[in-house]
Amino acid sequence: MTTHAGSCHCGRIKFEVEGELTSALSCNCSICQRKGALMWFVPRTALTLLTPDGDASTYTFNKHVIQHRFCPTCGMHPYGEGRTPDGAAMAAINIRCLEGLDLDSIPVTHHDGRSR
Repeated sequence: MTTHAGSCHCGRIKFEVEGELTSALSCNCSICQRKGALMWFVPRTALTLLTPDGDASTYTFNKHVIQHRFCPTCGMHPYGEGRTPDGAAMAAINIRCLEGLDLDSIPVTHHDGRSR
């Protein structure tokens, strides 16, 4: 299993995530389109925060299903938290916030979140 280091822009939020990054998702919903995030979904247990959880702010909207976590200092959205359809805790990692990643090497699937 590979461990990836990530952070917000200013470094106030730092984390590690374990897993094999084989693809990412680009969503056109009202928030993802504006953020430009490329999301990688992993079990919540694969995400380890290296800074206090309280350093990140939370934004929810619509059905309040996903807690969009962001840095109150630099505004970057490095990850989100929610549940899979079967109720398992998951994390949505913005791969643009991972260190040393060649984004062009990651296949991206487009998701029509706007229609949901």
